[in-house]
Amino acid sequence: MKRTLTVLAGGGFAVSPLAGQALGMPNWSNPKSGTGITISGDFAKPNEDLGKGTAYGLRGSFGFGAITLSAQYASWKPSGASDAYPSVGGQAAFRVIGGSLMPLSLSLQLDGSRVGAANGDSALTRVGLGGGVSVNVPTPGLSIEPYLAVNNRWYKYSGSSSTFSNLGWTLGANVGFGMMGLHLAYDSESLDGGGTGGIWGLGVHFAIKAPVGM
Repeated sequence: MKRTLTVLAGGGFAVSPLAGQALGMPNWSNPKSGTGITISGDFAKPNEDLGKGTAYGLRGSFGFGAITLSAQYASWKPSGASDAYPSVGGQAAFRVIGGSLMPLSLSLQLDGSRVGAANGDSALTRVGLGGGVSVNVPTPGLSIEPYLAVNNRWYKYSGSSSTFSNLGWTLGANVGFGMMGLHLAYDSESLDGGGTGGIWGLGVHFAIKAPVGM
């Protein structure tokens, strides 16, 4: 396990860069955003280049006007690892264009996460900067928002002064029916050590105050 993750990291540290706001999760996005509080439960499966295994997460987001703030906790256990990697993260998104009366939305996104040390590996800090675009599909009784998000992802390991970065993209969709909804995404990132990291994710969300577009 140690050898595999070291190759993926492309350096002398063991934890692999695994996309998303939190380790093992896709870069969940909602470019259209909206007003209200939304609670989400997430499930994700990284591919073989990332060490496989399963990740679980919980997110909470608060939207007001064009701004959406979210916080996330996730736990990812690679195949063959004795312990799971815990991580906490968050995202701030600003909707540049779009809203309830426009089918196209564009948002700027800043996110980051902190991964705790596990399995003898160093802790990891990750920061992402990019944007997302989505289209509201008019469907009676449903809210469907397919989106594409692209961002650059910087990584820094504890005990190291060096930082490296990868470019990643996420293709996903948010589907809402009343206060309940589903979300799914596929996240891809080129790895420094070779190969392409991929993560399939899906989940459910509940809007305490139904946000626009969810």
